[in-house]
Amino acid sequence: MTMATTHPAASKAAHKSSGEGQSPAKRFRFPSAFTVLFGVTIAVWLLAFIIPTGAYDVDAGSGRPIPGSYHETDTALSFGDRLMELFLAPINGLYGVINPDGYIGPYESGELYGAAGVFMFVIAIGVFITMAMRTGAIENGVARVAQRMSTRGTILIAVLMTLFSIGGTTEGMAEETLGFYALIIPLMLALGYDRMVAAATILVGAGVGVLASTVNPFATGVGSGAADISIGDGIGLRFAMYLVLVPVAIWWVLRYARRVQADPTKSKVGAVEGDDELRAQGLRDVPKLTGREKTVLGIVGVTFAFMIYAIVPWAQVINGPDAASFGWQLDWYFPELAALFVVMAIVVGLVGGLGEKGMTDTIVKGAGDFIGVGLIIVLARGVTVIMNNSEITGTILHAMEDVVSNTSSGVFGVLMFLINLPLAFLVPSTSGHAALAMPILAPLADFANVQRSVVVTAFQSASGVVNLITPTSAVVMGGLALAKVRYDQYLRFVLPLVGILAALSAVFVTVGALL
Repeated sequence: MTMATTHPAASKAAHKSSGEGQSPAKRFRFPSAFTVLFGVTIAVWLLAFIIPTGAYDVDAGSGRPIPGSYHETDTALSFGDRLMELFLAPINGLYGVINPDGYIGPYESGELYGAAGVFMFVIAIGVFITMAMRTGAIENGVARVAQRMSTRGTILIAVLMTLFSIGGTTEGMAEETLGFYALIIPLMLALGYDRMVAAATILVGAGVGVLASTVNPFATGVGSGAADISIGDGIGLRFAMYLVLVPVAIWWVLRYARRVQADPTKSKVGAVEGDDELRAQGLRDVPKLTGREKTVLGIVGVTFAFMIYAIVPWAQVINGPDAASFGWQLDWYFPELAALFVVMAIVVGLVGGLGEKGMTDTIVKGAGDFIGVGLIIVLARGVTVIMNNSEITGTILHAMEDVVSNTSSGVFGVLMFLINLPLAFLVPSTSGHAALAMPILAPLADFANVQRSVVVTAFQSASGVVNLITPTSAVVMGGLALAKVRYDQYLRFVLPLVGILAALSAVFVTVGALL
């Protein structure tokens, strides 16, 4: 998953790749997502003193703004109130309620607004993923697939990239991929490929899956929650993107791999000291999967399959957006999904034979590893709370309403994709980007008569494109350091593919907006 915190291996590798040991004056490091969002919080708080206040009338049924109903308001917040608003922003972002006069705060009783549900969902799925990784089943499963296809390089690359892409589209696999470099690099070298092929198999495989996320909780989940829609809305379009973009990415990597295998002088990275030893290591045998490991893999697969079933609004998909829910339709949201992953994490731990101490230690570690994602979401939601309480959200929407209302649906879709590209670079945390941008961008879809799920798809596509190449990502820089591939070499390899994926993503978003 793409998040603000970094895996220890990624952190060390990123430091090495950025030139550790250089004088501080010669090295620039882009601020973390926490720092960027803190700056945004201060900037928005200051702008609230300047931007005129206003609001929309809202539909009583959906709670969404009614196009054309904007009107100016006269907020009564004093400077002291505004200062307290800034002070409480992260708290209100986590656990805020809307009291009868519409003010969002942590103490009054009313409608829940904060990000507590999404926060707990992130922690729960973090525990589940960490538990599954701790059993060794996922790593051993990938190793077993690689070993069984070790004589069929083309098929092996395609299968591995597909597996990584499945991890990306379902659970936002990112930092987890760092553990696979030690396995994939020797194998690719033994098959006559180079280190770029190994790095691309992992980086591009998982990255294109995240780009075409179907139910990725850190992109689709957080984005849908911030847009006030179900995570299952728009899943058909996103699945179609996955079916097209993943084969394109595989074709690009295979195209390069075949060229290098036929003529090693075509390699963009060349030979590295120690490659001969690694080639011999890549031919070693891998033990067969145990029955316990196969069961764990089955549980992981069934859990994600059940999540998809539970969140998809089946009646609306089959009979239209206004259809009543089927009796067997679950319509689960973040609280139910969080409970699902907590329960299944325990089941995985029991089946995996981790024991009481192993399970409890893993639960704590998993929650700790993913707390950074949750805090990013909370901080981003705090920005939205400041805007809402200062009554400038409506004014900003009104400034954009005329623009999007006068554009075609297709142009609106492309516009949303382009807007999110610079945002993805400024806020490299996918979850933070979603929580920050969706409360503002999603309502614009109402004015343009486009489904909000299209805005979510545009955001996650733009984020996925940028995160394939951004130097602020520990996944990219750490992975390249582990593969001993220079960043400039990787850019020369991947930039044409990024252009192709960006163009295809824009086409899909346009089609989704027109439907």
